[in-house]
Amino acid sequence: MVTYNEFAALDIRVGKIIEVLDHEGARKPMYKLKVDLGAEIGIRNLVAGIKPWYAKEELLNRNIIMIVNLEPKIIAGAPSEGMLLAADDGERAVLLAPDKDIAVGSKIR
Repeated sequence: MVTYNEFAALDIRVGKIIEVLDHEGARKPMYKLKVDLGAEIGIRNLVAGIKPWYAKEELLNRNIIMIVNLEPKIIAGAPSEGMLLAADDGERAVLLAPDKDIAVGSKIR
């Protein structure tokens, strides 16, 4: 269990994927993404293990939900500055996304 304050400390926002590259240095199939989080935060790099479920074309210009205040990490030699959110049933992963258009950088509350 986490407390409400622990949950409230997460900065979760809407981002738009603006670049998708294969992560050649990774052991597992992964993408390197650039995500636009609006003027306040800017563009972040992400490493995401969603390649088995999404083609590059499906991801480009797609809005996603992302945690932006995680400590940056190097994954297989590439920087990852946040985490996208997805549902995973053990068979596939499905990205979480807003159901209507909303500005990138919008906070999830």
